[in-house]
Amino acid sequence: MNRSNRMALLGSLAGLVAIAATTAAVAADAAPAADKDKCFGVALKGKNDCAAGPGTTCAGTSKVDYQGNSWKLVPKGSCTTMKLPGNRTGSLTAQQRDLPKT
Repeated sequence: MNRSNRMALLGSLAGLVAIAATTAAVAADAAPAADKDKCFGVALKGKNDCAAGPGTTCAGTSKVDYQGNSWKLVPKGSCTTMKLPGNRTGSLTAQQRDLPKT
């Protein structure tokens, strides 16, 4: 196999690895582990796991602390009992509070 064929093969393999990683990330976004809950409004700015609302892509893209439409995976059953600044708690559904200014 000549050098250009090896390079083409390596490029194809790298592409397949990238696709597999993306597919795994999407699957993780769709179904959290059985012992975890998606908890909205508890992540600090840029520390969310995913779903950071319009204008953002995914993990690490929340714009403000405790952004209501972004979530973080937390131990099952702990979300709604978390105490946050400003008398807030986590939520199992997206919230319209603490959204970034547009």
